[in-house]
Amino acid sequence: MTPENYTPRLRAVYDESVKTALMEEFGYANVMQIPRLQKIIINTSLKEAIQNAKVLDAAAAELTMIAGQKAVITKARRSIANFKLREGMPIGARVTLRGAQMWEFLDRLVTVAMPRIRDFRGVSNKAFDGRGNYSLGLTEQIIFPEIEYDKVARIIGMNIAFVTSATTDEEARALLKHLGMPFAKA
Repeated sequence: MTPENYTPRLRAVYDESVKTALMEEFGYANVMQIPRLQKIIINTSLKEAIQNAKVLDAAAAELTMIAGQKAVITKARRSIANFKLREGMPIGARVTLRGAQMWEFLDRLVTVAMPRIRDFRGVSNKAFDGRGNYSLGLTEQIIFPEIEYDKVARIIGMNIAFVTSATTDEEARALLKHLGMPFAKA
């Protein structure tokens, strides 16, 4: 199979079954109304980066391994004297995934990484923003199989934002649920 005609497994599931299920569930008149996943943003920030910038390089390298795409170093937008933070100081790393890499990451997150979380009972139903986007926080990067536990200098958390074309939280929740997101029982 060549990379040009490769379709990620979860994208195929979306095209074959999720679209029709959402069409029936919400009664859309047009296929363009069906919500779809637009991008996934993975973000991490470290307060230790204020004193030691090398910590940020390791975190960005781990984020690059997890996402399969190079991480971008983010800088502070404003100065905060209490945190000894100046505007423009490197403080975190971020990756924005679209297309095939986005579908592959979501597939690995749901099927491989989340089952490795200790005492996992599902992700929160309440982390929607009111406009159809969902945010998820992970406390450690070692749940991903790409990260070798022995080579990890420090445990870092990350925020994962799922940006959808859904207009309401109910539509976004249904989309993510059909894609395999393990929501906690309410």
